[in-house]
Amino acid sequence: MNSSLKSAAASARSSIIPRTGLEARLVARPEGLPTLDDFEITEVAVPDPAPGQVLVRNLFMSLDPGMLMLMAGESGLPMPGYEVGEVMYGDAVGEVIASADPALGAGDLVVHRLGWREYAVAQAGVFRRVGKDAYPTASMHLGFGLVAYVGLMDAAKLRPGDTVFVSSAAGATGSMAGQIARLKGAARVIGSAGSRDKVAHLTEKLGFDAAFDYHDGPVLDRLREAAPDGIDVYFDNVGGEQLRAAIEVMNVHGRIAVCGALNRQSKARPDEGPGDLLSVLGKRLTIRGFTMWDHLERAAEFGAQFRGWLREGSIIYDETVIDGLANAPQALLDLVCGAYTGKPVVRLGS
Repeated sequence: MNSSLKSAAASARSSIIPRTGLEARLVARPEGLPTLDDFEITEVAVPDPAPGQVLVRNLFMSLDPGMLMLMAGESGLPMPGYEVGEVMYGDAVGEVIASADPALGAGDLVVHRLGWREYAVAQAGVFRRVGKDAYPTASMHLGFGLVAYVGLMDAAKLRPGDTVFVSSAAGATGSMAGQIARLKGAARVIGSAGSRDKVAHLTEKLGFDAAFDYHDGPVLDRLREAAPDGIDVYFDNVGGEQLRAAIEVMNVHGRIAVCGALNRQSKARPDEGPGDLLSVLGKRLTIRGFTMWDHLERAAEFGAQFRGWLREGSIIYDETVIDGLANAPQALLDLVCGAYTGKPVVRLGS
């Protein structure tokens, strides 16, 4: 290749693919709650895609409380923990900017699990193409509505007329679970949250029938007040005291969908688990853990319903956008301390 062709090729590459981008690594395994010292933001070279690969410019990445357990390297999780010294991962949505595989082309919008970096390069099969016009913003592809939907419909077997209790109900998953339960025919929807403002948000904006601040005395007392006739379904994002209270207030043949463990994730010394399980036996309760990845066949069904609810104005999607990968570690720590309402996402790049 002569010098003029080399110059043209270099110029073409620089206009399409940046030379460097940022990524976040775990540099120390935290003991208890992590600190900013456990993260490192590093500038790295952005490679050209090899045959069969695509290069994606990430637009938004998701923040999830479960990332704290991945940082801690806890066993028993349905996904691998973060490795010290390696790039972290998480849900992201981005645009293909260079492709060496015919399955995807430049300009395609894709979702994937290579978040915590501005640019992701991998085999084309790692990425899933999504519609650019499916939602008002690309970041909505990272919402936890599908998680809430499969938790209610598949894990908890929601039925019309059920009384449903959702913990951490002002968060990304809980806010969706409460609204979807109402839309699917629940007779009464109750939520717990961590402040008076969030309680008001649940009842005044999201349509919950009742809500309480879990700091206002024993959760068991607050739940009994909100559900004098008991509950049939508990969508559990928290565990600990709230799970124990739900078991005590649950009706015979009640169902519990275990989605998260915020009690464990947000405390250096979490309180005890479900405690004495005699009530589970006596009431013939069902407790089922689940992940969205076991129910991806529901994605098209949920997506169609969700878009319809958005058009009708029957569901509200709350989102907080944090700018820049450099601010993502602090945003994750803020998330588990209850700083946000709805879904927090990080906008990457410029």
